Amino acid sequence: MVRYRLLVTGLVQGVGFRYYVKYTARLLQLTGWVRNLEDGEVEIEVQGPVGEVEQFLGAIRRGSTYSSVDEVRVKKLEPVLEHGFEVTG
Repeated sequence: MVRYRLLVTGLVQGVGFRYYVKYTARLLQLTGWVRNLEDGEVEIEVQGPVGEVEQFLGAIRRGSTYSSVDEVRVKKLEPVLEHGFEVTG
């Protein structure tokens, strides 16, 4: 089990990117949340088995149909007990 905090830059607000993130996380049965930041970045915390989280990271780096991801910064966190994946802001 791994947990990461991601900061995603590029054209990632106003293009459905958070819902793409949520859909992808739920498809892979991961937990966590996603939100827009005031500076135009998107912040994600994601948790799950290593293989599924790696698949998720690949999908985030590719982006959704209307987004354009420039950079994904990754920080490892301690896993926590949680359920589901939500859009929080």
